[in-house]
Amino acid sequence: MKNVLGTKLEICNLNPITGFTRNGCCETGPQDIGQHTVCAEVTQEFLQFSKMQGNDLMTPRPEFEFLGLKAGDRWCLCASRWLEALEEGVAPPVILEATHEKALDLINLAELKYHQLR
Repeated sequence: MKNVLGTKLEICNLNPITGFTRNGCCETGPQDIGQHTVCAEVTQEFLQFSKMQGNDLMTPRPEFEFLGLKAGDRWCLCASRWLEALEEGVAPPVILEATHEKALDLINLAELKYHQLR
């Protein structure tokens, strides 16, 4: 698997463990309708925005072994949600090396580079 830079896809996060398949990587496949391909370091603004969109990432969901996210956690986001956040001015910074190349189907590489974690 490759990242948006064309190199080997790196792990996004293992604590909390992320990814559609919960292996720490923002890989994707046919079952991943949301395309969880953008590795981002979530911010409080983004978490609030996501909750307002109907996806509460802050509240623990023990039935899914999900402890809830807090600002500073790295998480594989849906490419479309990241793009929505970008349009609203609350896109969290991305980790390019851990963002799957499939994200480029929806998001321009220049935008991802502009918002890369520094």
